[in-house]
Amino acid sequence: MKIQFDGALSYQQEAIDAIVDIFKGQEKCESNFTVYSPSFLAQQQNLEFNETGYGNRLTLTEGKILENVQNIQLGNGLKPSIRGEVNRNELDFTVEMETGTGKTYVYLRTILELYTKFGFSKHIIVVPSIPIKEGVFKSLQITKEHLRELYDNVNYNFFVYDSSKLNEVRDFATNDRLEIMVINIDAFSKSFENPSDDKKSANIIHRYNDSLGYKPLDLIKNTNPFIIIDEPQTTMSTALRKKAVQNLNPLAMVRYSATHKEKVNLMYKLDAVDAYQKKLVKQIEVGSVQTEGANTQAYIRLLEIKLSKGFPTAKLELDIFKQGSVSRKAVWVKQNDDLQELTDRDEYEGFIVKDIYGVQGNEYIDFTSREEIIRLGEAIGNVDDRQVKTALISKTIEEHLDKEIILNPQGIKVLSLFFIDTVSKYRMYDEDGNVTNGEYAEIFEKEYLKLIKKPKYNSLFGEIKDIESTVSQIHNGYFSIDKKAKSSNKKEKFEYFKDTSGNTNADEDTYNLIMSDKEMLLSFDSKLRFIFSHSALKEGWDNPNVFQICTLKEAGNSEIRRRQEIGRGLRLCVNQEGERVYGHEVNTLTVMATESYVDFVDNFQKEIETETGIKFGVLASHSFSDVVVEIINIEDEEGNPTTDTIYLGQEKSVELFNHLVAVGYIDACGKVQDTLRIALKDGEVNLPEEFTENPQVVNQIINTLKETAGRLEIKDASKKQLVKVNKMILDSPEFRELWERVKFKTTFSVNFDSEKLVKQCINAIDSQLKITRGKLTYTKGTLTMDAGGVGVSNVVNESETLYGEVERLPDIIGYLQNETQLTRKSIVKILTGTNRLRHFKANPQKFIEGCVDIINEQMRMHIIDGIKYQRLGDAEFYSQELFENKELFGYLQSNLKESSKSPYTHVVYDSNIESKLAQQFEESKNISVYAKLPDWFKIDTPLGTYNPDWAVMWKDKDEEKLFFVVESKGSTGLFDLRPKEQAKIDCGKKHFTAIGSEMIVATSVEDVKNFVLK
Repeated sequence: MKIQFDGALSYQQEAIDAIVDIFKGQEKCESNFTVYSPSFLAQQQNLEFNETGYGNRLTLTEGKILENVQNIQLGNGLKPSIRGEVNRNELDFTVEMETGTGKTYVYLRTILELYTKFGFSKHIIVVPSIPIKEGVFKSLQITKEHLRELYDNVNYNFFVYDSSKLNEVRDFATNDRLEIMVINIDAFSKSFENPSDDKKSANIIHRYNDSLGYKPLDLIKNTNPFIIIDEPQTTMSTALRKKAVQNLNPLAMVRYSATHKEKVNLMYKLDAVDAYQKKLVKQIEVGSVQTEGANTQAYIRLLEIKLSKGFPTAKLELDIFKQGSVSRKAVWVKQNDDLQELTDRDEYEGFIVKDIYGVQGNEYIDFTSREEIIRLGEAIGNVDDRQVKTALISKTIEEHLDKEIILNPQGIKVLSLFFIDTVSKYRMYDEDGNVTNGEYAEIFEKEYLKLIKKPKYNSLFGEIKDIESTVSQIHNGYFSIDKKAKSSNKKEKFEYFKDTSGNTNADEDTYNLIMSDKEMLLSFDSKLRFIFSHSALKEGWDNPNVFQICTLKEAGNSEIRRRQEIGRGLRLCVNQEGERVYGHEVNTLTVMATESYVDFVDNFQKEIETETGIKFGVLASHSFSDVVVEIINIEDEEGNPTTDTIYLGQEKSVELFNHLVAVGYIDACGKVQDTLRIALKDGEVNLPEEFTENPQVVNQIINTLKETAGRLEIKDASKKQLVKVNKMILDSPEFRELWERVKFKTTFSVNFDSEKLVKQCINAIDSQLKITRGKLTYTKGTLTMDAGGVGVSNVVNESETLYGEVERLPDIIGYLQNETQLTRKSIVKILTGTNRLRHFKANPQKFIEGCVDIINEQMRMHIIDGIKYQRLGDAEFYSQELFENKELFGYLQSNLKESSKSPYTHVVYDSNIESKLAQQFEESKNISVYAKLPDWFKIDTPLGTYNPDWAVMWKDKDEEKLFFVVESKGSTGLFDLRPKEQAKIDCGKKHFTAIGSEMIVATSVEDVKNFVLK
């Protein structure tokens, strides 16, 4: 099959025009120079063997180039370059295009356009690495027929620079046709700074060559080549490399990447957000495999290291015991921090931080008294690693098969890619070269054969008689190959896969194989669908029909970049005719992760911000420059009708930006504030009058604001209100009388029967404790992305139980003693008395957490039975002046209700029940004053402080006054409440009894009336 190319994609044409139009007005011409024959240079004769060299020639003035550049940037909504940034002698431009959107295709088309329009015939593509070099060369090969059709069968030549084929460099200089050279930066970045350096330390390109009669570099420089820099953040990562590129004597240089470190004269931008929203790349799903309820070992994952002027710090993910349960949290640690103290878990005994080593590429942390060394991204103490890897492989296969059911009938072949760090995990060899499956290949075949037996996959495998005999044909490895002698016969050699760095000669052969097999892998004629490859070869993979990517990272390796991983499968897929298929309903890439999808999304957004410079939720002063004001009809230079677009422009964009800052919609750095989100939500955005006259202009501005503001849910800060004191009520005799009945403080004491408590705990554990084993949970969510940030939607979950013995049981008696404050003797009685202790080994941590909850609940109930409150002295009370001294805030549209009978002008309510009750208090003729008790009004209980809801004065028809406190929970039945809430209310009742008042539970005035009439 052949991959088909579409030459009419508008975004690619815009990217091409962004560079070609820089030279609008350029004459179509060339520069000529003489290339002498080696014999002439030696003997000053044989003139007939000399040749003419052909190079590029620029005729435009610097002013005209700057004018063109600014017009292009204006139309593309980019910050305009200024005089001094565009230098005619060092033309340098940038194109930003997201991975998978056709960056290579765009710059190849740009080269053809520059040649056909302006005669620029000499072009060099500089690449940073072997895999990218092979990828570019493959693109030149497969686009040749397509490009010749687009450009009237134009004749052009392309080649990869090879120091053993220097005649190609001479041809590059002397051919009058279009010439394209692909060269690795390492081929010419050594020792060029010393023109007389012909030592072997220098690249061959810098050395004089007898057969050429020149240094190869000198021939190249004479052509004044147009330079394309592929991935400049790597290609020109050092000052030496930048100098090497400039030494090529370029007419102009254009940088192409998705992740520029430096954006010089940015001409076109199609970033990660743009590409995702326009569906120019695959939709991304992240599938996360996580463990739950299996916290039986010292789990530690190294997330991040920070180096500062002081001591380095490390961010660790740990299992922390708090309030009766273990939860996985990230904490920052420094040298000498004791993880046992930080986590309150004995499993971390001996894990005292020793060294935090932050050298890039070799980050790790180690500990005193422990042998473990944990590298960046690595974790120890998780469940059996094989179980996690099995789950990852199994879910990848299942996602693959599910997609095949949908995509196979559409002629789209599904591929899955597994990246591993050790070849032996996939394939092993004995001394004579006999092949056996490694661990991952064994897991794959077992899980694959198990999954395809599901009835839902009958349509895929109905005609295959013996699936087991063909399973080895559906997966294979792409690794670098070496040879070694057989043990039984030293004269015979066998080939074997080997681990490599990704930059060796053996790797170059592997990249060639990957590229040459690209079309083969897309065809149904090939049974190969699951591919295992070395993680070091990641850059070489760029197949459009990769729909699943699973990285089976081994311990001890640095963290894999999520964008690098995702980039391998972002391209839109092709069908059996080689045609690109569009739409996210077809194009969805599933990335398997061992971190939670929430962490994946958070880290993915951070990587986008770090690598691309995108600032989510931030406007720039040029954000509105490309707003279209008017499209007018004009005639071109030849009198043909055409159109011209009038844009808002940079000056007006800055003016609008400054206005948004002035009204508080954004800060001085352009970061969107909640005030803008509120205005957008209410449809009341404040814009200067001159920007509101044209509805089309307004719509474009509002759309830009909405995209940047994102989808964040906010509280209406503009409606936040300080609640004022109602002095008339606060100072009234009736309220003072009410306050006198409720203001006093108390203390409490507790008596209880420990033997009775032990029996209650045993009975409760036997009847209530439910223990399940740990689980592997698979969570999948679809990434959302816009100018406001990265999010996730459509989250689904499924889980499977973990089986296996726990290596080390925690000290259950010590845990329970610490968390319940019961004596060791009582704990032992409870554990030996219950029938549930046999479940302890199934899931020790869950067993402990369950026992803590049940014992504490029984203690609460038991304590309440024996609690006694006593009023403190007359001087211990809540002062009425606190209503004036303590500020109270609420939100007008969500939790404030006007009041004429309480000490505040508004009641701040916490629920619909409280809102309705406040309204009834206002309307009731029997209630003259009441108060929603503020949060500073607290009653001490053994279960923590308690804040009752209301203080109420009731007058009956005979003007008799009753004073009481009302608790308005969601039910009038105490047994419908949670035990802790119920116990606190019981304590509250005893408190108010001790100070001579009463407390009731009510949800309406009718409930209060019924209480009064009893």
